[in-house]
Amino acid sequence: MRGHAPPHHHRTADRQAVGPLLYRVRSHERAGAGAVSWTHGHVSAVGFHPPHQEASAITSWTAHLVLWLVAGAGLAADLWSKAWAFSALDPREHRPVWPGVLEFRRSLNAGAIFGVGAGWVWVFVVASFAALAFVLFLFHGSTPRQRSLHVALGLILAGALGNLHDRIFIRADVVAAVAPSGEPYHDIGLIIDERDDGAIRLGSYPEKAEPRVFARSYLTAPPRRQGVVRDFIKFVPVVPRWVPLVGGRDAWPWVFNVADAMLVVGVGLLLIHFWSAREAPHPAALADRVDTESPAADRDETHLVPSPSEEEAAVCAGRAVESAEV
Repeated sequence: MRGHAPPHHHRTADRQAVGPLLYRVRSHERAGAGAVSWTHGHVSAVGFHPPHQEASAITSWTAHLVLWLVAGAGLAADLWSKAWAFSALDPREHRPVWPGVLEFRRSLNAGAIFGVGAGWVWVFVVASFAALAFVLFLFHGSTPRQRSLHVALGLILAGALGNLHDRIFIRADVVAAVAPSGEPYHDIGLIIDERDDGAIRLGSYPEKAEPRVFARSYLTAPPRRQGVVRDFIKFVPVVPRWVPLVGGRDAWPWVFNVADAMLVVGVGLLLIHFWSAREAPHPAALADRVDTESPAADRDETHLVPSPSEEEAAVCAGRAVESAEV
């Protein structure tokens, strides 16, 4: 004779999943307030199984493909463009690309992005390795479907590796001096020789062409050889002269490279991703959300409601449960 299982209890036989269902959970938080929310799961002969947490992107070859393809292509573009600029452009050439907007000119950077922190080479080397570790940490914590995040991380990875390569392998001499007007400045190139009077001749990198002479009395520190970053992209618009304080100055005073551009774009995409993630919570968290505007509930209830396209799966689930109770 057919028996009836106790409420909320089924036999453990036949655990074959028969289809996905939407389920609704109404939770009683306080008198006169309840919440209704929806999420997805699977039903089997022994009941409903909530969804499991999605696997890490570190286990997905497609996620790795996106990350490393973007990073590899970006790194290749950065290193090739730097090599081209320092071989095709003359040391002091300004080659227009978009007249009045963009031009190419060679420049060596002894600091970080856009020349910030000149002279802190090893600080930036350590910071670059820390950034690489942080990128891999974010990648491990992501899911295979977060492709836009993986593109952003690939761009950041390419930019960090491109400038890290230069800081380690591109070595030049940095000369710190004081101009006749008393303003301090520094120049970067390769020292050609030192004259009998102590003056230093500094040539361009890498040709040692167009030497500049620095009298020993104008030097503020001994010349030092260090890792530098090759830059060549310059925006040339000028702030209108009628603008107070900054009129007549360059709107964008820095010379930069492809790696810098990828870092800026990658960080921008990363911020957009984090902002979007805050606006759209994960579906698994919806079951715990309390909607204070929903009708009052006197008791906790859980309802299984089939998706419109999954009615047949729900019928099969019911039959499987009945057979397990016999």
